[in-house]
Amino acid sequence: MKELTRAEEEIMQVLWRLESAFVREIIAEFADPKPAYNTVSTIVRILEQKGFVGHKQMGKSHRYHPLMSKQAYSKQLMKGVVGRFFSGSYQQMVSFFANENDMSLSELEEVLNELKDQENE
Repeated sequence: MKELTRAEEEIMQVLWRLESAFVREIIAEFADPKPAYNTVSTIVRILEQKGFVGHKQMGKSHRYHPLMSKQAYSKQLMKGVVGRFFSGSYQQMVSFFANENDMSLSELEEVLNELKDQENE
């Protein structure tokens, strides 16, 4: 799976939230200074080429929608991170974050339970 650039991820966050939108509606979701229309349009077309976004033609315009859910992307992204940085071990990943963030035992148990639930899906 291809990973999103920061700019692509910002566009995807908007599309995941709105579920579908025209380029002008995507731009409206950004804080000032808003990105240029051509910039957003180009990024959306790149996302479409990468298989993250689809569109429906509405007259001369396109209404874009995500083809991959935020959850599915997050899951694939985390699998990649665990594989590349923690030798595929979720235990090593949790240990790293526990040490770096000074997590409590109850917080660790919550994380482990969530990981077990996701693993069983």
